[in-house]
Amino acid sequence: MKVGIYTLGCKVNTYESEYISSLFRNRGYTITSFDDDCDVYVINTCTVTNNSDKKDKKIINHVRNKDACVVVCGCFVESHKDYNFDGIDIVVGNHNKSNIVDLVEDYFINKKQIKLIDNNIMKVGFEDMAITTFESRTRAFVKIQDGCENYCSYCIIPFVRGRCRSKEKNKVIEEITSLVNNGYKEIVLTGIHTGNYGSDLGIKFSSLLREILDISNLERLRISSIEITELDEEFFKLLSNPILCNHLHIPLQNGSNRILSLMNRKYTKEEFYKIVERIRSIRDDISLTTDVIVGFPGETDEDFKENIDFIKKIGFSKVHVFPYSKRNGTKAARMDNQIDSNTKKKRTKELLDVSLELENEYYNSFIGKNEKVLIEKVEDVYSYGHTTNYLYLKIPQKLKENEIYDVNISKDMF
Repeated sequence: MKVGIYTLGCKVNTYESEYISSLFRNRGYTITSFDDDCDVYVINTCTVTNNSDKKDKKIINHVRNKDACVVVCGCFVESHKDYNFDGIDIVVGNHNKSNIVDLVEDYFINKKQIKLIDNNIMKVGFEDMAITTFESRTRAFVKIQDGCENYCSYCIIPFVRGRCRSKEKNKVIEEITSLVNNGYKEIVLTGIHTGNYGSDLGIKFSSLLREILDISNLERLRISSIEITELDEEFFKLLSNPILCNHLHIPLQNGSNRILSLMNRKYTKEEFYKIVERIRSIRDDISLTTDVIVGFPGETDEDFKENIDFIKKIGFSKVHVFPYSKRNGTKAARMDNQIDSNTKKKRTKELLDVSLELENEYYNSFIGKNEKVLIEKVEDVYSYGHTTNYLYLKIPQKLKENEIYDVNISKDMF
């Protein structure tokens, strides 16, 4: 039987979908395109913004009432328990994803709708998953952590992913070792709050990092995202290790102290800047990317200008810009002075323009320099891949996929 899987949202969802795919393959199912006529459709959803919800609903409605087993799982299910799931055969929250194949086979026998949603996501443990291959990818994600307890005032994720919980350290090491032995050159550590790994186990993320960096034949280790407050002394000692990718994604969310306080972020912009300076004292050409929300409730023109000025001062290599999205159940949704959509659109465009300017400046600083590129795709006479500092290059040569080459960068590769 054929299975199509559609993944929305973050790298954690991508990892979980890969694990679900492996479970189906191990039972003899064929994984195929979601656009094919399938016997089973699985939609792994996201709910981080209103736009995410719209995408979820569009895909759900596309397969609703199909002559197949339709499965909807993930964050949208947790945040919309009262949603009309008529015509959906199996509904699963953010726990029990590892049981989806069993649920599908049970459905084929009994032909009755199954809903499996924990009443209290805050009390579930870490759901162990492990993969040995990552289909159609030259880098492999490894989920080491789930949940978040930061409770930023704008964010729904703690309510749909639950408390922080971590994969046992030995299991992380075993999974990465297996992937490296299977030929993966780059491993990406991911989680809902990756840098909080081990808070429930009595160990620190940097301790795990040290052991991973000692794994034989590991060539690249990338951290999907980490909070500025989680970079401790042990981390700074490890930062010079060449296996660690020359790129950190550190969410800023805003460059105004007033807005940061309203967001319930755990730092000031001065503290953020001081740690960035420490990072660059160790790696002066590191790529620093970030997330920023514009149009947060009460954000004035002055706040926005302060935000822009601080982003330029930091000199990020790319800014992922998100217009504030009102999420029911969060503190920010109840705040006064909600910003109108036109203002949010205007500010989003302005910051995207700044991001493009910073990105071009960073890319251009590497023209004429040699960087190592992991080849991820080869088409016609071109090869495509990322450098360790996440420059995406188009190289006018046919090279071998999943190999790392030393490349002299020219402008026409961007």
